Amino acid sequence: MIDLKNTNIILTGSTGAIGGSILEKLNSVSANIIATGTNQNKLDSIKEKYSNIIVKKFDISNHDLIEGFIEDCQNAFENKIDVLINNAGITLDNLSIRMKEEEWNRVMDINLTSSFLLSKFVIKKMLKKKEGKIINITSIVGHTGNIGQVNYAASKAGLIGMSKSLAQEYGKKNIKVNCISPGFIKSEMTDKINDNHKKVMQEKIPLGRFGIPEDVANVVTFLSSELSDYITGETIHVNGGMYFS
Repeated sequence: MIDLKNTNIILTGSTGAIGGSILEKLNSVSANIIATGTNQNKLDSIKEKYSNIIVKKFDISNHDLIEGFIEDCQNAFENKIDVLINNAGITLDNLSIRMKEEEWNRVMDINLTSSFLLSKFVIKKMLKKKEGKIINITSIVGHTGNIGQVNYAASKAGLIGMSKSLAQEYGKKNIKVNCISPGFIKSEMTDKINDNHKKVMQEKIPLGRFGIPEDVANVVTFLSSELSDYITGETIHVNGGMYFS
């Protein structure tokens, strides 16, 4: 059984379906967690549910504040950050010829640039301890592309390339950087899909069903643990066989 006692973890995007499942799973294996997000009501709910988790409201699109945020996290963890999970992200879908530059920039800024800056400043802290792990939550569309999601697909593909580069740069310092690439995971978004379209989508998945947030959370927990200590620069696909790399 995985035990993450004394493992200090920063989780962004903790208020969504996948983020909430990651939070629950990591808490169940005794990790020390700082949970972040921007939805105050959902953050308050996390506080009520998990009295042992540190909750910080923080908008990762505020790039000038990220270094200070990481500093605050390190202080809260008494000078040791073990794992950063870049889970926060947004979508602003549109066909490419209709997509506004603002829609492109906003998605790239949050999904890619913010993840880079969080990683950059966390790595600076991890270098002093000569160990650490970064887990980036990407997406199947970063590999396959998707109609109406040119900005989102580009941001997730960029995250994969960034992770491979960071893994090469800091592997000798015992810092591992990996990605998890979810496919179709049950959420409020998939619940809104009409039954006919949902059936068509499920038929494209060899396992014949959508995933659940726990499927992603289980892999996050594995990558956060010592069981993954010889894995870096990899992307683990959680998509029921819908895409093979």
